[in-house]
Amino acid sequence: MSRVCIQPGDFDLGAETAALRAADGGVGAVVAFVGTVREHGSGAAVSAMELEHYPGMTEAAIEAMVDEAFARFDIRAARVIHRVGLLQARDQIVLVLVTSTHRGQAFQACEFLMDYLKTQAPFWKKEHTPDGAHWVDARVADDEALARWGIAGGNAT
Repeated sequence: MSRVCIQPGDFDLGAETAALRAADGGVGAVVAFVGTVREHGSGAAVSAMELEHYPGMTEAAIEAMVDEAFARFDIRAARVIHRVGLLQARDQIVLVLVTSTHRGQAFQACEFLMDYLKTQAPFWKKEHTPDGAHWVDARVADDEALARWGIAGGNAT
């Protein structure tokens, strides 16, 4: 099982969790984050979100993020799935799944990976609203979340 998957299709949280921990009897904690497409963004109703990426480059960037999580936290496994293409409001968009011996490290690693994904992963997001489609800008709050890990943000949306 690869640690990083970029795909247009949906994912199954239960199946991904079972697969990640199947061969590891030392897992004492599993933490998952599932992000979904919000129905409201930037003050307007959102009917869909379109995600673009650079194949190969995006996977390599996220693999480096996972390597950094392993260096910072005592975790046993990690998996990141990020969807691309046209997604409808309420669709699942991202999964970050982390296993460890104890919950604290799993929670921290999962939060670290999500903060890193929001600012450093090379994705471009376009929201579809009643007024038309527009690209989503980076948010200061996302950069601030990453800064608490000692990493400067401002590189992605």
